[in-house]
Amino acid sequence: MQETRERVLDALTEGPVTGPELAERLDVSRAAVWKHVEALREDGFDIASGDEGYVLAAVPEFGGTAVEYGLDAPFDVEFHDSVPSTNARARDLAAEGAADVVVLADEQTGGRGRLDREWSSPSGGIWLSLLVRPDVPPAHAPVFTLAAAVAVTRAAREAGVDARIKWPNDVVVSGASDSPAERPADDVAPPGEDAEGDEIERKLAGVLTEMEGEADRVSWVVVGTGINANVDPDDLPSEARPATLLAEVGTVDRRLFTQRVLEEFDELRREPESVIPAWREHATTLGKRVRVDTPGGEVVGDAVDVEFPGTLVVDTGDERVRVTAGDCEHLRPIVD
Repeated sequence: MQETRERVLDALTEGPVTGPELAERLDVSRAAVWKHVEALREDGFDIASGDEGYVLAAVPEFGGTAVEYGLDAPFDVEFHDSVPSTNARARDLAAEGAADVVVLADEQTGGRGRLDREWSSPSGGIWLSLLVRPDVPPAHAPVFTLAAAVAVTRAAREAGVDARIKWPNDVVVSGASDSPAERPADDVAPPGEDAEGDEIERKLAGVLTEMEGEADRVSWVVVGTGINANVDPDDLPSEARPATLLAEVGTVDRRLFTQRVLEEFDELRREPESVIPAWREHATTLGKRVRVDTPGGEVVGDAVDVEFPGTLVVDTGDERVRVTAGDCEHLRPIVD
């Protein structure tokens, strides 16, 4: 947010203030004050004016300036009502030299997930990509994926959702199956499922991280996060229908939820060594029998740990295999 505009908002938050008082306090002209007030109104801020001056009556439900207002993290927010891909736009900004920018959208028309899978991104969700330039080697970049998953999980749990993390990048909610079509095939089983298969794992959010760098350091990292917030479940694909915050706890304040995700991510990225313990705290994968499809083949066994910067340790019974990338499925436990 432009600095003077932010100071105008801060002054309006404190109570009624006249145009001349604002001009003197900010050392700008009265015309400049009026322009900033009008710009804030155009952004959706309800600014009333009366005999005692201007006062902030209400903050918009969503948008870039709205998210920046009161945000306790050093990110600029670029908002779009609709955009093909927040990650693609963040990559463009990276090429222009930008840093610490969040690309935020109400809707994506071409969202993609891992392995170039389609990601449905209708209006009402929180679709964002963080562009950061961490001073780390490329091998450490996966920790930012885990940091985003932790940030979303913490925000969801604060909102009243029992969210967990499935390795490496899915935030999930376990719940009762609505139909036989939703039940997993063969031996695949979500966490918390009993022998009858009464529960399934619904995906609340996913993370897609991209990076560019040299051999010894990262140039930039884009962490894309898609969160099914106030999305009607009927607007999402019927197969393996994801969870939505709307269905779990009712309508959430997307502005505050987005702020909490950004604040938690900012805290975690400053101390990368704190990410793995935080991830373990909310992990649903650890302790489960898993099958991981990796570039080198299939790994089946018990997920026993995650190591920095995000490596999954799988005990196959014969050895402990360390997996850095792959598709992970939770399996039904072996019954003797």
